[in-house]
Amino acid sequence: MKKVKNPATVVVNRRAHYDYQLGEKLEVGMVLTGAQVRLIRDHHAQLKGTYVTIRNHELWLLGLTLGSDTVERIKLLATKKQIASLEREKQAGATIVPVELHPLKRHIKLIIAPGKGKKEFDKRQTIKGRDLDRESKRY
Repeated sequence: MKKVKNPATVVVNRRAHYDYQLGEKLEVGMVLTGAQVRLIRDHHAQLKGTYVTIRNHELWLLGLTLGSDTVERIKLLATKKQIASLEREKQAGATIVPVELHPLKRHIKLIIAPGKGKKEFDKRQTIKGRDLDRESKRY
């Protein structure tokens, strides 16, 4: 019997929460071909190593791995107001990080968030807090 994966969330970038202090999340659309949609729905996508850039007031996703190929760039769909706020965050030194991909009825949405990179000390604090929470739940 084949194990069924959760269709609500297709791909999650687990390193994003570990490497960055994420700001407000934003859900954006993607311009994809039919083959790309099929690969994403069949869980053949990886967000590891991907990032979002802004060129000519447009959002672009770079480095998405679909199947065994890396897609050069995918256009992201957001409003002018949302893009302007992300540009301000980027000017302030934030990186725009893809957090997760998920289907929404017929469409596939990408959740992105501006993030500030964590230092090694911050990462150790995150691990320490997680361990303390785990210990407190145990007893």
